[in-house]
Amino acid sequence: MIKHSQSLPVLGICAAGSNAGKTTLVTQLIPELQLRNIRVSVIKHAHHKFDIDHPGKDSYKIRQAGAVQTLIASSKRWALMTELADADDEANLDALIQQINPDYADLILVEGFKSEPIRKIEVYRSSLNIALLALLDSDIIAVASDAPLPDNISITTPVLDLNNISQIADFIMQEMNKS
Repeated sequence: MIKHSQSLPVLGICAAGSNAGKTTLVTQLIPELQLRNIRVSVIKHAHHKFDIDHPGKDSYKIRQAGAVQTLIASSKRWALMTELADADDEANLDALIQQINPDYADLILVEGFKSEPIRKIEVYRSSLNIALLALLDSDIIAVASDAPLPDNISITTPVLDLNNISQIADFIMQEMNKS
């Protein structure tokens, strides 16, 4: 598992296409890993424009006025919004990882970013008829599938049961212990 300058392990959750269940897997893994005393931070890739702020709110007005970064804070949470100069560029994963505070996390799960050179678990559903990334991507260290892989697919990568969150969490713990 990659460790970045903050010494936090980073593990990707990816799929060849949309609607494979990446977010579902991440949201099931978080409480399972918490039971094992692992604090999880998540970096999620979005393929579309998104906004966590809304017209009419003060923070929205501040951002619309031209603030490059806006940090909103309360007694419960805080959020930092950064406006990127070139909206056509993808976010830089290494720069995003540096934003995660190691005082709050033991593991960073990265959802999406399937082309990044980080160790990843691929979510695979044969019913979607989408190619298996693990055949081409040596950074994929396991495949989490909801069914046995088709007979015509042969890989040496471990295949985990997508419906067995405990098994996937065990695998992640083993990977973290290797570091």
